[in-house]
Amino acid sequence: MTTDTYFEELAAALRTAGVTEEQIASTVADLRAHLAETGSGAEEEFGPAAAFAAQLGGLAPSPGEPAEEAESWTWTADLFNDRRMLAVHGDQGWEVESLDSLGRFVCRRAPGVALRWEYRREVIRGHRREQALAELSPEGWELCGEWLVYGYFKRPKAASAGPAGALGTLPATPAKWLFLSRRGKVLLGAWVLMVGGASLTLGLPGYTIVLMGVAGAASALVTAKLETAKGRRR
Repeated sequence: MTTDTYFEELAAALRTAGVTEEQIASTVADLRAHLAETGSGAEEEFGPAAAFAAQLGGLAPSPGEPAEEAESWTWTADLFNDRRMLAVHGDQGWEVESLDSLGRFVCRRAPGVALRWEYRREVIRGHRREQALAELSPEGWELCGEWLVYGYFKRPKAASAGPAGALGTLPATPAKWLFLSRRGKVLLGAWVLMVGGASLTLGLPGYTIVLMGVAGAASALVTAKLETAKGRRR
C-alpha cells in the first residue's frame, strides 16, 4: 500500500467518525512529517489505517459537544446471551464504558457521532490476561469491563467494516434492561423456586443474595472452563 493510499483510507475513517476536515488535514500533515523524519512506511509505522483512526480518538465525540446530549443506558444478560446482545446493541451505536459492581453493561451513545461497535468476550484469568491483551490490542480491541473470570473487549466497527461502521438513524433506547437466554430463564426459574423454598423453610431473606452469587459464579466458571477447553482444542 502506498503512503497516499494509506492516508486516503485514514482520512475516510476519520471522516466517517465525524472528525472535521480541518482536523483531518492537520493530523495527516503531522503524520506525513513524522514519516519523512523516520523514513518508515505508513502501515509499518502506524498499523492498519482504520484501527489507527480509532486509536487517534477520532471515533469519540468532539470536545465541544455538550456531555448532556449523550444517552446513557445500563442493561444485563446471562452468560449464554451476553455476546449476542452485545452484537445487537453495538450495531445500534451503544458503546460499553464499563461493567458495574453487579456485572451490568454501562453504555453511552452520543447523537451525531454514534458508530457501530463490536465486542468480544475472553477468559482473562491468571496468565491469560496478559496474553489476551497482547494479542488483541494491536487489532484495535480495548478492554472495557471485567466480570468474574471474563474480560469484555470493544472496538469501533469501522476498524473492520470501514464506512459501513457508521450509524445513520439511531434506534430508540430499549425499554428492557434484562436479556435472558432460554437456558438463563430455566436457571432463573430454578433459582426462584430454590429461594422460595429456603425462605419458607428457614425464613432467611439473605439466602437470595447468597444463592444469586453462587449461581452466577458457578455459571461463569463452567462456561469459562468450556471456552478454555475449546481454545486448547483449536
